[in-house]
Amino acid sequence: MIDTDVDLSTANTLALPARAERLARPADVDELARVLTGRGADPLFVLGGGSNLVLTGDLPGLTVMPVFDEVSYRQVDEGLAQVRVGAGVVWDRLVADTVAAGWQGLENLSWIPGNAGAAPFQNIGAYGVELAEVVSTVEAVSVEDGSNISFDADQCEFAYRDSLFKSRCRGEFIITHLTLNLRRGNACRLDSFRLDYGGLAERLAGDGPVTPARVREAVIALRQSKLPDPATLPNAGSFFKNPVVSLTHYQRLLERYPDLVSFPVAEGRKLAAGWLIERSGWKGRRLGPVGMHDQQALVLVNHGGATAVDVLSLAAAVREDVRQRFGVELEQEPVLMPGA
Repeated sequence: MIDTDVDLSTANTLALPARAERLARPADVDELARVLTGRGADPLFVLGGGSNLVLTGDLPGLTVMPVFDEVSYRQVDEGLAQVRVGAGVVWDRLVADTVAAGWQGLENLSWIPGNAGAAPFQNIGAYGVELAEVVSTVEAVSVEDGSNISFDADQCEFAYRDSLFKSRCRGEFIITHLTLNLRRGNACRLDSFRLDYGGLAERLAGDGPVTPARVREAVIALRQSKLPDPATLPNAGSFFKNPVVSLTHYQRLLERYPDLVSFPVAEGRKLAAGWLIERSGWKGRRLGPVGMHDQQALVLVNHGGATAVDVLSLAAAVREDVRQRFGVELEQEPVLMPGA
């Protein structure tokens, strides 16, 4: 079934006004293939949970919102398992279920909004962990002919907040399922947890053994202390990527700003975009109905009644101030739809 003239203001976490000319919600791969075959030459857009998205206007043609909601587990051996999850499953529901079952691997990725299908598209990450580290395969349907294709982790071309599906082959595939590798029991060793980021180790210190459930609780507490809930204050999460600069540029900045927050990477140093934005004077500052959050300067929020023009104007102003002050280019993280 395809609905017409559908309001999308509640289908994106920034709560921006937009409508879909036609909207399909396929429940399985066969239904998705039929929808694609019957769309003709109409423009095609894909929506998940709408959490990493800036809707710049109405969506013409056909919009597809997969609602595949199946989750299945396969025991590989005593300490290893794989979970296959449909693209329409709410991501944090998956994390909560795996942690409750005692499985390790997704706990650092707790409380990230959106659906599972967007996770490999964006290569989501938090607290030192990226989805790429646990992916076994990603299944997708070809937009061109409706065929089913399976990609292993290497074929997905994962990079920082990027993948084959977002960049080189954008628009060519619709993700339907992903399979993830998880651990438990003897395979769930203390040294296999990632606790060296964002104050996790400090929050977990001295309260008994580290478990996936305790890590999840700590991650949620940390995120809730800094990040607004989109249900109460519309936002798209981190609005800018953490920029990477050369070691030479980093050293110049460090001389001027000894408290500069950064992390080592192969290409040089990764700077904390939130720190750059805060030091540029944008933390808690508003521009009309939008602003940068007063607890986390990296998050752009809609205080009510904002449009895409408001959002992109604020983003441009923040980028320009950071460029002028630090000589650093900020790259937007949310995807523009239907485009700039």
